[in-house]
Amino acid sequence: MEAPRSNAGAARVIEVHPAELKARARIAAEVAKAHAAVVDRDGRFPSEAFEEIRRQQLLGIMVPKSLDGEGASLAEIVDVCYTLGQTCGSTALIYAMHQIKMACIVRHIRGNAAIEKILRRVAADQLLLASSTTEGQTGGNVRASEAAIGREGDLVTLERKATVISYAMEADGIVTTARRAEDAAASDQVLLLILKSDYTLERLQGWDTLGMRGTHSEGFTLKVRAPADQLLVEPYEKIHAQTMVPYAHLTWGAVWAGIAAAATAKAQAFVRHAMRQSNGSMPPGAAHVTQAVSSLRTLRGVLSAALQRYEDIMNDDKAVTAIEFQSLITLTKVQVSELALATVMSALRACGLSGYRNDVEFSIGRHLRDILSAPLMINNDRILSNLAAASLMAPLPTSIRG
Repeated sequence: MEAPRSNAGAARVIEVHPAELKARARIAAEVAKAHAAVVDRDGRFPSEAFEEIRRQQLLGIMVPKSLDGEGASLAEIVDVCYTLGQTCGSTALIYAMHQIKMACIVRHIRGNAAIEKILRRVAADQLLLASSTTEGQTGGNVRASEAAIGREGDLVTLERKATVISYAMEADGIVTTARRAEDAAASDQVLLLILKSDYTLERLQGWDTLGMRGTHSEGFTLKVRAPADQLLVEPYEKIHAQTMVPYAHLTWGAVWAGIAAAATAKAQAFVRHAMRQSNGSMPPGAAHVTQAVSSLRTLRGVLSAALQRYEDIMNDDKAVTAIEFQSLITLTKVQVSELALATVMSALRACGLSGYRNDVEFSIGRHLRDILSAPLMINNDRILSNLAAASLMAPLPTSIRG
């Protein structure tokens, strides 16, 4: 195993107080905000933001208290994502992806001593975990793997052509899916947790995109030789439905809501500034502020309702895997991503040319480019097509509250 990080210090067990956690998130968000423009311009990893995130010990907050973490709830994680999203979309999305992988491990560890040891390190050394779930011809279908786990005594091996591993070079470890064995079906997947000493990366393609430039979502050949006990016993099929999908859509949604909120705040500030400059006269785009505020409110309502529903049933295997909930949480992603995009577009129209420009304080450019990724991350068209059959069979409500 690699040596612990020197910049985080020893673990400290903290009782989670929402006010304290929010304050720590705000401190990290201010650092992210200070460097967001440069991260976007240069398409580089937001290193300064993550140095502060580590100082604030935000990477390990989901680790259970029994393993020297804080045992933060999903709602608290979502709030951190929302706070970071208001300052730097790339920082917030990286943080969300890390926490999604953390959830998959924490909720499905099943007493695995080797993985418990790694979770203690996440809390103590503030390790950053990346995700590798897409590869080769499967594209965005994360429920199918081409590469298979091999066995060499007490070790497992794996070689996969990963079309995307966000922030792979900056991460301390990777959580990857793979076929259970050479003779396993593509959908018979397992989850493997690996640290830097367990793998090598060979870059296949770069990352020069319209937005979310700091996520460094490059393609790699991932080659693994790792202890076999770093495999999670639980089938990925179960992890995917019970944890991966809900956590992904809720944390991503919080990031997008944060971006939308930041754009709306700029639109409000622009209209107030314009009114001061014109003796109280409303600028032409003022009506679009109302639309931005309205769609942001709807967005937050959709996200909050889905979060509450998941929290109510997250420990009920039957309820979580039911078609009703799986459809709800998946469609939440579609709704929130589209609403976030609509909100940012309304903010842009409210600001007019000042929002369109990149060199003024009311610029909406970075927010718009970042939010354009939202409908494309697990493409909304793919989601709607996959849910078409279930939608045809879904019973329609007979009352507003039913």
